[in-house]
Amino acid sequence: MATEVFDQLRTEMMTLSMAERAELADDLIKSLDASRDQGVEEAWEREISRRIELIDSGQAKLLNRNEFRKRMRNRPRTGL
Repeated sequence: MATEVFDQLRTEMMTLSMAERAELADDLIKSLDASRDQGVEEAWEREISRRIELIDSGQAKLLNRNEFRKRMRNRPRTGL
């Protein structure tokens, strides 16, 4: 997109109300997320359901906040 057109759009968008800008921002973000792989989304939904079932059935080992933080501090660091 030409810089002039982009700048003009930005200027016009800034004249919108806060609610209108929020709605526009939400629409723009959703448009970026639209290309998600449906298979990945479905796999995450299955994994979330599986984990909820483990918690509900008492099979999951849950950590309190202090133990979780301790483990996070002591975990090996990666090059990320």
